[in-house]
Amino acid sequence: MKNIILIFAIALLASCQQEKIGYVDNVKLMDEYQQKIDVESKFKVKADALAKTRDSISQAFQFEAQAFQAKAQSMSQTKAQEEYAAMQQRGQIIGQQLQQQDQQLQMEGQTEMDSIVSVVKKEIKAYGESKGYSYILGGGDGGSVLYGKDANDLTDEIVKLLNDKYKK
Repeated sequence: MKNIILIFAIALLASCQQEKIGYVDNVKLMDEYQQKIDVESKFKVKADALAKTRDSISQAFQFEAQAFQAKAQSMSQTKAQEEYAAMQQRGQIIGQQLQQQDQQLQMEGQTEMDSIVSVVKKEIKAYGESKGYSYILGGGDGGSVLYGKDANDLTDEIVKLLNDKYKK
């Protein structure tokens, strides 16, 4: 009988224990994570450089087109059409190359961002396990936390943890 009461008491205590739950504001976390800020800055520099290259190539091509228009006046119609077609083809090739460079830059950026998200998820999981959390939910725009007590907001702690590890 004593064993049954003891088992019942243990079961009652176990059922009374509440799960430890926290949440993280995803948007704030990513906005304040230094590695993400650094990656965005690096890709902005690359995108700006690509834009300058695109602008200079476009400008050079426009000058070439204007020069061709002036030269075409003195050419036969057949010769002018041939050169115009060749110039159009060069323009399309240049456009495709620039588009490929844009796509490559976007893919590199997406790969790095995916890597950052993976690191963040691993760190949140490790943090939760080390602090005894049963759940850490995602909040902010698009998150699943509609309301949470400020005491359960782990965002600042996790941002500090991530930034401290990133600095090392």
